[in-house]
Amino acid sequence: MAIYKTTFIVPAMDCPSEEQMIRMVLGSLSIYSMDFDIPNRKIVICHREDPDTVLDKLVPLGFGARIDSSHVLDESQVESIPVGSGEETQERKVLIWLLALNGLMFFIEIVAGWLAQSAGLIADALDMFADAAVYGVALYAVGKAAGHKLTAAKLAGIVELFLAFGALWRSGYQIYIGAQPEANTMIWISVLALAVNVTCLFLISKRKNDGVHMRASYIFSANDVLANLGVIAAGILVAWFSSPIPDWIIGLLIGFLVLSGAIRILRLK
Repeated sequence: MAIYKTTFIVPAMDCPSEEQMIRMVLGSLSIYSMDFDIPNRKIVICHREDPDTVLDKLVPLGFGARIDSSHVLDESQVESIPVGSGEETQERKVLIWLLALNGLMFFIEIVAGWLAQSAGLIADALDMFADAAVYGVALYAVGKAAGHKLTAAKLAGIVELFLAFGALWRSGYQIYIGAQPEANTMIWISVLALAVNVTCLFLISKRKNDGVHMRASYIFSANDVLANLGVIAAGILVAWFSSPIPDWIIGLLIGFLVLSGAIRILRLK
């Protein structure tokens, strides 16, 4: 059977958690290698199935995937497909660090958000927990069969769904009681969260190897960075206008952001 080398353009792929979602959804196919180029939104995949079959797996994710080019490999090219013998070990190490950092930041933000009465910080904490859930699922799925990967991914999606509703409920409750958030806490904790996200991407870039799926990514995770900057901006506006409304708005926006991620994971097949 022929082995194809296909380049996919994935416009909405801009963070490591989305890379893990792609890896999980393709787990049931005969994939020889995947080379992620996150800055340029491309994936080069060596696979046995028809390219359209691979595309059919990617489309439900909602990342805008399309085929850029595809060709059948000859025998010499098949032999040169890079396979990293220590790939799973490296993968586990990076995912453990990502899980630990996101988990720690969740704890810090949820406590700070509660004390500061900030819907934005609490929602951002739940967004961090959602990321930790994705990395935790990816860690569990390393080396496991496709069925286990899909089951784990669905479980992560359900967890994210509850987190999204939790963020939206808390934001609504803050609006109902008219809570006045503490602006300085919002700003400085969000700066710390932003630093954690940059550190996560740095860890991924430091673990890159030819053919290993932890491809370098120097572009910030769009969801996480937007959430962090949104809370910082909301904190500044809260202080400037002495109004809690910016905090309420960013809390709701982050809640819908987490809900969107949950729906993407639950659509995996």
